[in-house]
Amino acid sequence: MFLTHRVKELKYPLLPRAYVELLRVDIQLASRGFAAVHARVKNRERNGNPKTSRTAEDVCRAVDVACVLYFKEVLCLQRSAATTCLLREYGIPAEMVIGVQQWPFRAHAWVEVEGRIANDKPYIAEIYGVMDRC
Repeated sequence: MFLTHRVKELKYPLLPRAYVELLRVDIQLASRGFAAVHARVKNRERNGNPKTSRTAEDVCRAVDVACVLYFKEVLCLQRSAATTCLLREYGIPAEMVIGVQQWPFRAHAWVEVEGRIANDKPYIAEIYGVMDRC
């Protein structure tokens, strides 16, 4: 029921676009590693003239649904890299943030738009120390 409701809320072309972006990041991560994905996100410029009126919420929702439909488990790095690239494609100023927790050691990635966490719990930055923004 929940997933059906979320899919109905999406604008049609956004869900396939989100799925393709997840696939691109997944292939790049598997073939060329973390450094290539990091460089992809860092070098992805924001589209200065967005062609649509997509909101950050629309894009994050599309990526969330695409993650559920994806053929394998999607981890935070892949999800955040895809979300950041897609947000920038639609002219939204997004940053992928990579954080770590020292004990027990954990790493996590999330997306921020204008300093606000867009694709995770709002308190996630309090748990992880920020290591990089791109």
